[in-house]
Amino acid sequence: MQPSKQLLPSLSAMSLLRTSVDRVGTVGTIPGGTRIDHWEPEDQTFWSEIGRPVAYRNLGWSICTEFLGFVVWQLWSVVAVLLPKAGFALTTAETFWLISVPSLVGATMRFPYTFLVARFGGRTWTVVSALLLLIPTIGLAVVVGHPQTPFPVLLIIAALSGLGGGNFASSMANITYFFPIREKGWALGLNAAGGNLGASVAQFVVPIAVTIGAVGLNLRVAGLLWVPLLLIAAFGARRFMNNLAGARNDATGTLAAAKEPHLWLLALLYVGTFGSFIGFSGVFPKLINDTFPEFAALPVGTASVSLAFLGALVGSLARPYGGRLADRLGGARVTAGAFVGMMIGALAIVITLPMRSFVIFLGCFLFVFIATGIGNGSTYRMIPAIFAARTGGGPVGRHRKAAAALGLIAAIGAYGGFLVPQILSVSKQATGGYAGAFLGFAAAYLVLMIITVIVYVRGRVEVRS
Repeated sequence: MQPSKQLLPSLSAMSLLRTSVDRVGTVGTIPGGTRIDHWEPEDQTFWSEIGRPVAYRNLGWSICTEFLGFVVWQLWSVVAVLLPKAGFALTTAETFWLISVPSLVGATMRFPYTFLVARFGGRTWTVVSALLLLIPTIGLAVVVGHPQTPFPVLLIIAALSGLGGGNFASSMANITYFFPIREKGWALGLNAAGGNLGASVAQFVVPIAVTIGAVGLNLRVAGLLWVPLLLIAAFGARRFMNNLAGARNDATGTLAAAKEPHLWLLALLYVGTFGSFIGFSGVFPKLINDTFPEFAALPVGTASVSLAFLGALVGSLARPYGGRLADRLGGARVTAGAFVGMMIGALAIVITLPMRSFVIFLGCFLFVFIATGIGNGSTYRMIPAIFAARTGGGPVGRHRKAAAALGLIAAIGAYGGFLVPQILSVSKQATGGYAGAFLGFAAAYLVLMIITVIVYVRGRVEVRS
């Protein structure tokens, strides 16, 4: 007698379980540091017996390394502002280049990093990518101790810190292989939020670390502080993560996604949301230093604290809520609302700057950061819903195209981290202030809001799922 169709999934699951028992010894104890040949997260029996603990173990170490990637990515947002106090003579344009070039490199590196997981394995590439970050951290520690260092050398070291921005793409690509479709959103949300928090931690910890117990500034600590943590992350990834044999580059899905016009439109929206978040995160210490220098470094005992970290913090924490609101109300509506909030916040900054109130300035900026965080979550949530509604090829084909689109859009959106500081730099040099830049940002957010409403709200392109 042939087994019934209802029994086939169970038989398949039991076969996988037996394979794992034979190979490992005990169900659910696939050790770290190994290559996994059989991985079926969509099979609920396999997932509950074996997959879940292994996937979350890999997720935990992925978050650790991605977190450090964001830390390294944002180091120069703090260090560039402190260089004049350490004896460096930099122009305004040079300072903004040191702040913005890591985002330019980080955005560009996200394209190859997306495919390196399948080429080398998630565990292997996580170890390599963590060790690569030793180059910009140690390099920073070397060059900041010599005020005579030529600007091109500073720029090269700052550019290398952009490798940390690439970690996001490889980390997200790796984790998406481990989780079933029904849990990918939660896992990727945790991964992204954990990484984004690295920007806030860097801006909180570095000003304290370089001033505590020091006469003047000890900028070398800004780089050396992270070296042991990177070594621990690399060791942990090598010891506890896994390579999946089934992870493959999806060139077909990538090419199909690139041909979809909505990919480029959604990428533009993501430049407005995530690009604003990472751009303002990088430039916020500089804006505080230029606009309210008396609040740039607040003394706490023998150390100094900058409140610039609050921007990246609230933006990171708001991101999951943007995704949750998108689940309830629809990603397009929430994204449009986020652009309205960003526009209002940008205009409020322009209007209130003449008041010379740091509290109002900080409040307006935190409002903008919260709006960018909500927009990050909602825009990212729009992508799979829109591709599911727009594309054919069945559930598997739609999933492949949506997964490829997520990686491409994340890479393109990061270029906003370069554009935002450069626009502010042009405004500062042309007018002596930043009001013109924020008026431009407000106009851009208005345009993006209109596009979102016309195409995705009234156009009914998106489906809620």
